[in-house]
Amino acid sequence: MSKQIDLKIQGMTCENCATHVQKALLEVPGVLEINLPGWQAGRATVTVEEPVESQNLIQAVQQAGYQASEQAKKTIPEEKVGLNIEAKPGDDRQFDLMVIGAGSAGFAAAIKAAELGYRVAMVEAGTIGGTCVNIGCVPSKTLIRAMEQYHLAGRQRFQGVHTLPGALNWAQVIADKDELVAEMRQSKYVDVLAAFPEITLIQGHARLTGESSVEIDGKAYTPGKILITTGAHPWAPPIAGLQGAGFLTSTTAMQRKELPHSMIVLGANAVGLELAQTFARAGVLVTLLEVLPRIAPFEDAEISDALHDYLEGEGLQIVTGFQSTQVEKVDGRYIITGWQDEQEIVFDAQELLVATGRHPNTAGMGLEEAGVKLGKRGEILVDETLRTENPHVYAAGDVTMQDMFVYTAAYGGALAAENALSGAGRVYDAAYIPRITFTDPQIASAGLTEDQAREQGYPVKTSVLPMSFVPRTLAARDTRGLIKLVADADTDRLLGAHILAPEGGEMIQTAVLAIRFGITLTQLRETMFPYLTNVEGLKLAAVAFEKDVAMLSCCAG
Repeated sequence: MSKQIDLKIQGMTCENCATHVQKALLEVPGVLEINLPGWQAGRATVTVEEPVESQNLIQAVQQAGYQASEQAKKTIPEEKVGLNIEAKPGDDRQFDLMVIGAGSAGFAAAIKAAELGYRVAMVEAGTIGGTCVNIGCVPSKTLIRAMEQYHLAGRQRFQGVHTLPGALNWAQVIADKDELVAEMRQSKYVDVLAAFPEITLIQGHARLTGESSVEIDGKAYTPGKILITTGAHPWAPPIAGLQGAGFLTSTTAMQRKELPHSMIVLGANAVGLELAQTFARAGVLVTLLEVLPRIAPFEDAEISDALHDYLEGEGLQIVTGFQSTQVEKVDGRYIITGWQDEQEIVFDAQELLVATGRHPNTAGMGLEEAGVKLGKRGEILVDETLRTENPHVYAAGDVTMQDMFVYTAAYGGALAAENALSGAGRVYDAAYIPRITFTDPQIASAGLTEDQAREQGYPVKTSVLPMSFVPRTLAARDTRGLIKLVADADTDRLLGAHILAPEGGEMIQTAVLAIRFGITLTQLRETMFPYLTNVEGLKLAAVAFEKDVAMLSCCAG
């Protein structure tokens, strides 16, 4: 007979402490398994054989220099011992849900299923944590912030403030980024997984072999439901010579330990813009090429135009409406030929970064054979509950090409897991989600642009407020940016908010709540906002629909 003992542990102050405690417990004869989810948790769940008792474990912890006490104890039927260790192939009691992909959507799904009391397998062929923590949000935003500080120091020196930027050690910047990524992967994924004995991690490549069957590296499984959260990968357009010449992606660009002298960035949406400015601030001569008529092409035009001017002011060369036709690599330099306004133009640089979007990771998974319908780009097609054409299979996150943000992936993963397991029928609703591009100033948007609102038939009214009318920007001596609000002229309801401002991402959530819950401009105007904050600009932008804000005193609305 086996039992599970929950211990409260005091005195742990770092990961080394957790290691010491785990080692001490493992040395107790009869201990079968330990789940110790990091030192911050202050607890451990230990599975033991008879006749081991709580006191045996408490003494071991005390001898290691820490304090422990029993919180709970329960007997475990023999067939359930070790459920978080990979089940044997062909075992019909394997898993209620198999989540394929261990990124943000996969983790949110697995945790939701575990919280609902189900047994979960999470399958990962690569590195645990997915895109965001390993090669996406975390590393890119770390580099962006580092170069913001470096750029600010240089700007202050130019203005006569005695703050010197010093020589940039790019290799150290990359090393610091890698260290943070490793720490967050451990604390936010590996340690979290250890806290859920209901979740089993299986390393391997998964392939659907039927309506509700999966093969992982030759082993067969028949989970109750399947949820695909395999994410996406960088995609390059079919430009002649591009594949032969080679190029950097967002992943490989952030791994470079040496800076090039010059770089062409192909693509001026969020990823291209963020990395172009980051490398430019590090001293690289950057040329930014975009096939569409403006940068940030899916944002409101006034936001795009203003950011264009700021980036050019920092020295970036920006060319829009550029159709690339040929890429060559000659004597170690990239030569890109293309057309703009019926004129052929040639650009060259030491490096080429292609940031033209992402395509889903669905190849080689047997999806269509299993009745899972795919779209033109290979994305998994789902209904409003995130169910595929196969009723046993759901999908969430970037693999569906819907709202490709880490927070929407997590939202979708949890929703899909609940729907798959309980039949809740919850509808995926992302009409209000915030969208942030971490340039400086940042783009932060929610809801409809002016053009989208008009296309949907709304009677539209708008206001545009330069950030220079927000008192906080005057105090901070940084008046870059603007706020644009889009509203329904009949109902006074806010339809969209579009911000370009330093730390604009910290301002947008007020607008998100207003859009989601149908708050009107009148209600926004009547709400108190704290003075000398940038978010006060949302109230001033609402006031601007009916007053000239230049005629207001401080704090007046």
